[in-house]
Amino acid sequence: MKILVLGTGCMKCKKLYEIAEEAARQLGGPFEIDKITDIRQIMALRVMMTPALVVDGAVKISGRVPDIGEMKRILAAASEKTTSV
Repeated sequence: MKILVLGTGCMKCKKLYEIAEEAARQLGGPFEIDKITDIRQIMALRVMMTPALVVDGAVKISGRVPDIGEMKRILAAASEKTTSV
């Protein structure tokens, strides 16, 4: 699973990264997580509000930070979609 956290480095962006990383670890399985801070790259993904979360190329969250439970649900759903293809 490829996870991208989009944002310019604000506190909310850092928190989103921490929550995404922790949720992915708790779920197990392989994952790769990266930060994208370049505004041109963020806009190329059609994201207008940060922080944002992109999982396997699909924008899942924009403009807010979810709690760990919601993050785990998002990542689990994305993982199921990937493994069922």
